[in-house]
Formats: sequence, C-alpha cells, structure tokens
Amino acid sequence: MKPGLFITLEGGEGTGKSTQIKRLSEILTNKGHAVVTTREPGGTPEAEKIRELLVRRDSGAWSPMAEALLLFAGRVMHVDTLIKPSVALGKIVISDRFTDSTRAYQAYGHGHPLETIESLNTLTLGDFKPDLTFIFDMPVEIGLERANHRIFHALKMPMKDAKPHLEKEYKTADAPEDKFERLGLEFHERMRQGYLEIAKGDPDRCVIIDATQSLDDVTADLQRHILGRLG
Repeated sequence: MKPGLFITLEGGEGTGKSTQIKRLSEILTNKGHAVVTTREPGGTPEAEKIRELLVRRDSGAWSPMAEALLLFAGRVMHVDTLIKPSVALGKIVISDRFTDSTRAYQAYGHGHPLETIESLNTLTLGDFKPDLTFIFDMPVEIGLERANHRIFHALKMPMKDAKPHLEKEYKTADAPEDKFERLGLEFHERMRQGYLEIAKGDPDRCVIIDATQSLDDVTADLQRHILGRLG
C-alpha cells in the first residue's frame, strides 16, 4: 500500500482555500487517489460542536487561551479519529486549516505567547504534523473584501457599497461564521506576517502560494507541488 499524505491549506480570510480544496479533490480523485477533505475547527461530530463555540458572531468572548484549548480539544479528535486512520489507509487528507491557524490567530494575531501554543501542540499531538502545507498569501484588504462579499452572498443581502468599511458591523442577527472577519485590520496584518514567519521557519513543509493569482494558476501551483511530493 502506498503511504498516504496529509496536506493542509492555510491563510487569512478570503484567500480562496475552500475553492482550491474542491479543485484539488477532483484532480487527485481523477488521478486515482483516494481523497478525504476536512476542515478545522471541525472534521468530526465532536469538533464540529466546538466550531459552533468559536467561529460564529454570538459564540462568546473567549480569551485566546480558552480558544486555543478548545481548538486543540477538537484537533485531538480530528487527528485520532479521521486524519491518522485515513493516512494509514493510503488516502490523501486535505484539511482547510490545522495547527498553523492556531499559531497565526491566537499567537501572532491575538498576542498569546507562541511557546504556550507550541507546548499545547506537543502535549496533544506529539510530533505529528502535516506532510505539506500551503500558505495562501495576499494583502489583507483584498482578502477581507472577498470574505465580506462571500458573507453577504450567503446572507442573500446586496452590498450597498462595492468597498464597504472592513470593520463595519453587519446589521443582521443571523450572520454566518464571521467572527474573525470582523476583527480589525491590524489583527489580520499581524496574522499574515505570522503565517510568513511560520513558512520561513519550516521551509521543508510550507509552501507560500500567491493567492492573488487566477484560480487556475493557483490550482496549477498546488498540483505541481503535490504531484512532486507524491513522486
């Protein structure tokens, strides 16, 4: 049996990860690979419940430490019940976010000590990490504008302005998962720089992708790196 592969897609809001996961799944499936797509927070029934506690607007004012603990609780279930068993069966697992998101959001974005995040990671996952990580990079203003368009489309609400204020309060009580999109530009810029630092510190695992390219160009970049890793 050929060994499986664990791939993660990381990046700020609106960088296009979800679209590319769908594309990659189709491409790799057509090439004869068994593919599992998943996400974080989430991926298992238990972790999806934790997602509800974290990403929606009315999910509460969790501290960065509390967020990190909840994320790793869901991640343990995700790894033990879905990711590791699938990779052991020779499948390619593609996840929308993993531990790098916790590093970028809670440590670089919110300012929680990075060493605490690393300690939690070691305590819960040991030395387990993705085989390959793509970090989608683009200016935060572009990413947040894209994310805002996606949210308004999900709400079936027209946007009154082509470029709404990125920190504007949405006037609805039924917003989708927009908790992190509503944080300030400075937070998202810190997070972006954090992702770049993560990539710099682990170049064998991480590949920076220019997410401002066309969808087809991004897909071509991802496919080239994955097929190269698969040999």
